[in-house]
Amino acid sequence: MSKILILNGPNLNLLGEREQSQYGSTTFDDLKKMCIKKSQDIGVELDFKQSNIEGEIVNFIQDARNNYEGIIINAAGFTHTSVAIRDALSIFKKPIIELHISNIYKREEFRHKSLISGVVSGIICGLGVNGYILAINAMHDLLKDGNR
Repeated sequence: MSKILILNGPNLNLLGEREQSQYGSTTFDDLKKMCIKKSQDIGVELDFKQSNIEGEIVNFIQDARNNYEGIIINAAGFTHTSVAIRDALSIFKKPIIELHISNIYKREEFRHKSLISGVVSGIICGLGVNGYILAINAMHDLLKDGNR
């Protein structure tokens, strides 16, 4: 059974409370349950983590090298600022999907640049929390087909 990590960055723990016009009303706990259910339905083992701390996210990524076949990451605000997260992802050497709930290209100019896009297998953005389900399906297919 494939084992994947969904890693969420700063402020995503406040989903459902913050900027509902941008992120919708689904809570973080509801999102986690939705992702776990989907992973069980397709036979994927899933861990779902979140941190507001850049260094902790780097530690999660480094630890993932020995424990997971793929990473789905919504680095949130760190997408645009963290060379450290990019460097950790580049060391992972397995499939990575970058994920954003909102369309970062329809937002403020500074959000248009992702530091991590250059080291990931694919990107999903602007499809709301359903992007997580799409990312789980896509990761499952990448791992099943050996597209590493």
